[in-house]
Amino acid sequence: MDKPTMHMLSVQEKGGETRKTNQYIAAVAAAIGAVAAGTILGWTSPALPQLEPPKNTSEFIERDIFALNDTNTTDILMNSLGQRADFLLDTKDSSLVSSVLAIGAAISALPVGVFAQKFGRRPTILILAGPFILSWLLTIFANGAGMLIAARFFAGLATGGICVAAPMYIGEIAETSIRGSLGAFFQLFLTVGILFTFVVGGWTHWRTLSIVSAVIPVLLIVVFWWMPETPQYLLGKNRRHDAEKALRWLRGPDADLTTELEDMQKEVDNASRLKGGILHMLTSRAPLMAFICSLGLMFFQQFSGINAVIFYTNQIFASAGSDIPAVIATIIVGVVQTIATYISSLLIERAGRRILLLQSCIIMGLCLIILGTYFKLQEDGSNVSSFGWIPLVCLVLFIISFSLGFGPIPWMMMSELFPVEFRGTASGITVITNWMLVFIVTLCFPLMKNAIGIYSCFWFFAGFMIVCVFFVFFLIPETKGKTVSQIQTILGGKA
Repeated sequence: MDKPTMHMLSVQEKGGETRKTNQYIAAVAAAIGAVAAGTILGWTSPALPQLEPPKNTSEFIERDIFALNDTNTTDILMNSLGQRADFLLDTKDSSLVSSVLAIGAAISALPVGVFAQKFGRRPTILILAGPFILSWLLTIFANGAGMLIAARFFAGLATGGICVAAPMYIGEIAETSIRGSLGAFFQLFLTVGILFTFVVGGWTHWRTLSIVSAVIPVLLIVVFWWMPETPQYLLGKNRRHDAEKALRWLRGPDADLTTELEDMQKEVDNASRLKGGILHMLTSRAPLMAFICSLGLMFFQQFSGINAVIFYTNQIFASAGSDIPAVIATIIVGVVQTIATYISSLLIERAGRRILLLQSCIIMGLCLIILGTYFKLQEDGSNVSSFGWIPLVCLVLFIISFSLGFGPIPWMMMSELFPVEFRGTASGITVITNWMLVFIVTLCFPLMKNAIGIYSCFWFFAGFMIVCVFFVFFLIPETKGKTVSQIQTILGGKA
């Protein structure tokens, strides 16, 4: 093992006593934005069944038989759950409500990255609370498909933006020794937001769910308002006194900040001598490799088959002979995902990034192969009832493996891999790519399932996981315990 250099040492190891409490507080405050994004992502699961008409069109309208005469007869709309509804969405509108989120997220990601680079991470996160709140207000007062589609578009703008700004902020306020753990907070709090929506939405009206969810972006403003700007941004704007003040709050009153501030200043000075444009990023080896690694991780995150497995959750439970209601099955998956992501935040600084990514693609690939084989045998008429527990075990293992590796780590490494001069632009492009992939997979998966069968879909994604093993093994660097300058050295092929 290489002898630790001064760059690799945390503030505490450099001679001062660091306190990590405020770093955790700042990371949690920023991650409230991830909870807000999670509620947005999870909203359609409990809400759309309440907004869609029943499959039997004869049940679409119920007439008020107690009306005094025909001219005053009232038509009462009934949703797919047999409940009264103010309005309903047809297939096209329902599809738009689901998909327009990804379009909004892809549109906002790059401008938010540029804005954060120019005006700061802190004001960017605070401003993003605005479209979150606006989207919930439009949802709460929606009287038709148009308002809901507009609401989801604004929700997409906010969600795409927070996916850029929050990981960037958390990565810059954390010291090296806990950067991985804090970096996993974004995905952890995202799963908390999704689980919260599943639990509340499973037993409440969609307007009530929207009212409760609207509190979260307000909470983001109230809590995050008191957090400091990142020291790297402040140094880049020649505000050294403010940077030292922010770092003092983050590291504690007794920490020796001299060396860390000098290291940050060197990185900022180096960045100021370079052009941070896309062309320079694509023509310099280190940032180009960072770009390839980051985009690759996002690609394999979406082509891991996570959406296919989540989509088929109820059928997997049914195959195991379970009569658990769909709402409970969804919550069980959400709980498993949240717990596993929390475990990842504890393991990431001990095990490292690469080993968690490798276990993720290997185990997910095996689970997908087994799931595909099971459902192929089932479709061919084989008696697989005695093996119904196998897909359930694969489901749980898949969710755990994803949540330990490819769930949180791509978001965390996005802020680790890029030097400060490229971070805003590169993060924006990476998030755009992620949301475009979300849109493609969400759009194409139902079509693929109908065309080639669910078992072929599982095998299709398993093939990508096999490729992913080689991608991670040969291209992804281990960033545990390393500073930005050391990571750039490795990516540049000089280590």
